[in-house]
Amino acid sequence: MIFWVVIAFVLIAAVTIYQYSEQNRDYHAERMERKEEQIKQSIDLALQKTTFPVTTENLGHIFRDEIYEIALVQNINFNIYDLQGQLIKSSRPKFEVDSISTCLDAEVLNNLASSPNKRYVEQKSAAGYSYQASYTYISDKRFKNVGILNLPYFEDNSFNDKELKEILLRLTGAYLLLMLLAIGLAYFISKYITRSLQTISDRLNQTDLTKRNEKIIVENPSEEIGKLITSYNEMIDELEISAAKLAKGEREQAWREMAKQVAHEIKNPLTPMRLSVQNFERKFDPNDPDIIKKVSEYSKTLIQQIDTMSSIASAFSNFANMPAQQNETLNVVKIVKMAVDIFDENYIHFSSEEEEIIAKLDRTQLIRVVTNLVKNATQAIVNVDAPQVLVTVSKDGDFVKMTVEDNGMGISMQSKDRVFEPKFTTKTSGMGLGLGMVKNIVETYKGTINFTSEPGKGTVFTVRFPMSNEGVNI
Repeated sequence: MIFWVVIAFVLIAAVTIYQYSEQNRDYHAERMERKEEQIKQSIDLALQKTTFPVTTENLGHIFRDEIYEIALVQNINFNIYDLQGQLIKSSRPKFEVDSISTCLDAEVLNNLASSPNKRYVEQKSAAGYSYQASYTYISDKRFKNVGILNLPYFEDNSFNDKELKEILLRLTGAYLLLMLLAIGLAYFISKYITRSLQTISDRLNQTDLTKRNEKIIVENPSEEIGKLITSYNEMIDELEISAAKLAKGEREQAWREMAKQVAHEIKNPLTPMRLSVQNFERKFDPNDPDIIKKVSEYSKTLIQQIDTMSSIASAFSNFANMPAQQNETLNVVKIVKMAVDIFDENYIHFSSEEEEIIAKLDRTQLIRVVTNLVKNATQAIVNVDAPQVLVTVSKDGDFVKMTVEDNGMGISMQSKDRVFEPKFTTKTSGMGLGLGMVKNIVETYKGTINFTSEPGKGTVFTVRFPMSNEGVNI
């Protein structure tokens, strides 16, 4: 809109300037013709009154004084030449030193002679000013040419130029106002058009496949925007359906994998139990003097396998069904130290610069986090000559920070992305559910858990719990 307003102003200004230029040219051409006709009438009247024979040689005598009177009456100067172009008389005094030519160019004479109306006009310049000069023949009573009338005409455009400037100023003011209105209108129209687009853009940026997305509601949208909003809302509906199907499929797949894992882990102790029973049945002898000892060993073997199966069941139960959280106002330093003291190994150390850090957490789940991380650390330093496990607690802004550091074998690059996955483990025993359970507990409290590890040098797990758990779903 602004572009076309500017283009319209330029075009109208150009047309106005062109129109004034044409109008000035036509005005001066008509005025020069009128002046020329008036002077010719005065010259004809002087030729009728003269007593001299009307010849080229007598023109200087005929208009010796008459030329000044005619110039005064008509308010314009003119010159009279003979037919060969020599100046005979000029109404301007001292013409010998002014810009009046004493002899006409042959080109002027030829153009005048060849002109159909026996009139020729040329553009000339003098003293830095341009003017027009007209040439026409002076005739006697018998229409015989006896001389040439030359009329220099200086155009005075000061009035028209002033008027043109005033019109252009008015046009400029009008178009500036129009441009301001166009800018304002363009701004509000663009804001109205882009308002809906901005809403759609914001919603698209906020679209998250992992949560429920709100639909776009815009009052009185345009047809095109309405179609776009409808398409987006339909896409959201389809995403929700797809997300529900995907979540259901993932849950089913997870339970299938869990069932396979449970079956696999239970089969491991069942095989030695079966072999033990078969072996005992084959070798059982009631009269054997060592029968009591053999029955005791047999029972011990079965109890160990049963305990293994119970441990497997407990691990999966704890992972699948986390107990309800019971938030308490706890001294985290005291609870973590108590959890560390459960371990008898002398290479496990606890450190804290604070004697008391208060936070709202579940005591049991905090202990489970600590024991799982420490147990994981102790399993990582089995083959280390000088094992060390250090547990520290400190404040980190509005968070409680706990670190568990070991100098074990570390975590390989291939395993780093899968550390918190359920069932993933690099050990020959265990189900790989401990760190996954720890991550679930930490994230339930809107905390974070991460680690740094260097193969062959050790691993550091860092847990941060918010000291205030407002807004946490219990």
